Amino acid sequence: MISPFLRKSALALPLAALALAVSSAYAAPTQGPAGLAFYNAPAPTGAHGDLISYRTTTVNLGANAPATKAWNVLYQSTDSVGAANVVTGTVIVPTAAWAGTGERPVISYAVGTHGLAQPCAPSLQLAGGTDYETANIAAALQAGYAVLVTDYAGYTTGSTPTYLAGASQGNAVLDIVRAASQVPSVGISANAKTAIWGYSQGGQSASWAAERKASYVPNLNLVAVAAGGVPADFIATAKYLDGSNGASFLFGGVIGLAEQYPTQIPLNTLANANGQAAIARGKSQCVFESLFDLMNHSLSEYTVGNQSLDQLIAVPAINATLKAQNLGATKVPVPLYQYHGQADEFIPIEQHVDLKRKYCAKFSNVTFDVYPSEHIVTQFQAAPTVLTWLGDRFNGKSTLGTCLTLNAEPKSTANPNKGNFVVSLKSWPLVANVGLKTLGQTVNLPTTSTFTADTDITAQRLTGTLSVPNFSQSIKILGIGSQVGMKITPVGDATGTVTLDNQGQLHVHGVAKADITITSLSGLPIGSCKTVTPVEFPINFDGPVSSLGNGNLTFSGTTTFPQLKGCGVSAILSAVMSGPGQTYSFTVKPPAPRKF
Repeated sequence: MISPFLRKSALALPLAALALAVSSAYAAPTQGPAGLAFYNAPAPTGAHGDLISYRTTTVNLGANAPATKAWNVLYQSTDSVGAANVVTGTVIVPTAAWAGTGERPVISYAVGTHGLAQPCAPSLQLAGGTDYETANIAAALQAGYAVLVTDYAGYTTGSTPTYLAGASQGNAVLDIVRAASQVPSVGISANAKTAIWGYSQGGQSASWAAERKASYVPNLNLVAVAAGGVPADFIATAKYLDGSNGASFLFGGVIGLAEQYPTQIPLNTLANANGQAAIARGKSQCVFESLFDLMNHSLSEYTVGNQSLDQLIAVPAINATLKAQNLGATKVPVPLYQYHGQADEFIPIEQHVDLKRKYCAKFSNVTFDVYPSEHIVTQFQAAPTVLTWLGDRFNGKSTLGTCLTLNAEPKSTANPNKGNFVVSLKSWPLVANVGLKTLGQTVNLPTTSTFTADTDITAQRLTGTLSVPNFSQSIKILGIGSQVGMKITPVGDATGTVTLDNQGQLHVHGVAKADITITSLSGLPIGSCKTVTPVEFPINFDGPVSSLGNGNLTFSGTTTFPQLKGCGVSAILSAVMSGPGQTYSFTVKPPAPRKF
């Protein structure tokens, strides 16, 4: 007969062994060290989505961002070949209580290209206030959502980002959701409604996350995905970029994929001396520095024997690796919002339209919007629409999508992508007013006013023009109200300089000149009472490049109105409307998108 003591001991042994196995497979997350020591990655030992370590941090999202709490996280994920890896990221939660129903929703925000050097990591740039995507992140936080920002694989110390390795990026976007819920006192539930939002590289990552959701994280409460500017067909996008003003994105992709697939893309044996030097530079640069360094260079300049992109693509192992990054093989299980700039000079819109067709053919619920502008502008112009669309999904509203549409297929209107990097503003709506100092009154320009310009970022040159229809406005002159007819006529082009620095800050400095003519008072023609010399409106702006797209590109200041001559009441009009100290504000906004 077995004694009760021995029976208990025999039972205790396998339980103890099981407990030991569990504890060795999953260790509780620890508080990580300060500084770059946090980025020293341990060997992965648990499951994907496990939080390894965390620490509190601060994020600098700009003056209008809401108050937040933030943490850096180090968590386990999976690369594109199925191996465990360790990824860093940032968890940001508004300090204000969630005002909606249920638990606070979560957005896993997939960033676009940041660069291959460790200081380019979004987590480091968010802390330093230099991340160019802060406007979108702040807008999501302003809506009350928790925002999770993965760095993607490769920003831990001693690593190289596996840039554009689709599955790895998608996995990192998904795994940060469970990892974030394990941060002590974070206030994020692992069961909270979750959406994914990304653009460019982030759009690729968001789409990969959408395709992998069902098999990789089946229990994630994913309700929607928004993916813009997506490089869905790697080879088509690579051919578009080679030798173009966006060549740096192709070159970064070669480095990133070679890091993930070293056997299939043996970079060290493919690169010539010029290529080896460019690789070293690329690994030390962030996105805007790399953009200008490699602009209009072809891949053949950097390969042994000057092999062209077409020759490299013909190598079976390389071809298979590039095609493995393509999207569209799997149905997206939740509503998907796709968007693209019709004038995108970096990512061809046609291949993104093809991705829509593939998803629709698999009965995915897809909405596709076409924005009128280029790549950078569209990223930020789309943000309000994206957040409204995601908000509807969080609130349980259904969407029919646009798979069934009679609208014409969009065709690219991009500027030539060989040569200078030119951002064109074609008849963008202009919201403008002029403050008359002596009268203490404001003149609002017609809502149909527009601004057209070519901003040549390469040549650092701005050329543009104002278009203001003739209009009338009620103004009190000598205490008597009168409808004053006005005409604002541009004199020559608006000209100036425009630069984009390595921190993603846009700098515009120039002047627009215009004649101002008073044509009527109280509906009665008075001749042509015109300023004797053109009014000069300085157009100065220093701020984030996101302002190009989010409607915050504003030129404001003070100017002097010259004397008015040419009519019988010119002396009176000059007395009340001329002189220094007149104020003005011109805000340029991108045109509205359309459905496809």
